[in-house]
Amino acid sequence: MCEDRQSRRRRDPAATRTALLRAAGELFAERGFDQTTVREVASRAEVNQALLFRYFGSKQELFAEVLSHNSEALLDGGEPEELPRRILESVLSEHVGSGTEHTLVALLRSFSDERAARLLRDELGGAYAERLARFTDASDAELRADLVLAWFFGVGMMRSVLRKSPLAEAPTEVVVDHLMRAVSLLLEKNSPSEGDEG
Repeated sequence: MCEDRQSRRRRDPAATRTALLRAAGELFAERGFDQTTVREVASRAEVNQALLFRYFGSKQELFAEVLSHNSEALLDGGEPEELPRRILESVLSEHVGSGTEHTLVALLRSFSDERAARLLRDELGGAYAERLARFTDASDAELRADLVLAWFFGVGMMRSVLRKSPLAEAPTEVVVDHLMRAVSLLLEKNSPSEGDEG
């Protein structure tokens, strides 16, 4: 590691946090929570391992921070009505971007660790489900939102982790089009909006 870069990072806490989040996001996406070590994260971020514990406290807290940052970017990164499609496209994407721009399906590799699974469940069961439930006025909106998430992540697991044919080879846009037709029924609005009332 370059000594100048390490000393600059020590003087710039924001840059250190960013570097650690980026490195952690990449490694969690590639290997999952259990197979990623704090030593590897620090090494990829080119900082001292002690700084990881100073800024995040533990690997679990670092994972939670990566999840939170990724969720905010996805939930607020476009038009609200396009959220279901954005989630689905992220789940189906084969591309693992830099740092916190990793795909959601890559995080599914972390379900083997109980602590990471709990964080993922809380994140998915919280922010994602709550936002998706707003798309329908049905009395069981929360159940419908959970069904959409379960479907998305089940498809993502079969396609990207289990590599089940023909799903694994199908063009992303074809899979998205099929799923979005069904999602529009689950998340439909049953009551007319004010603008629709005569």
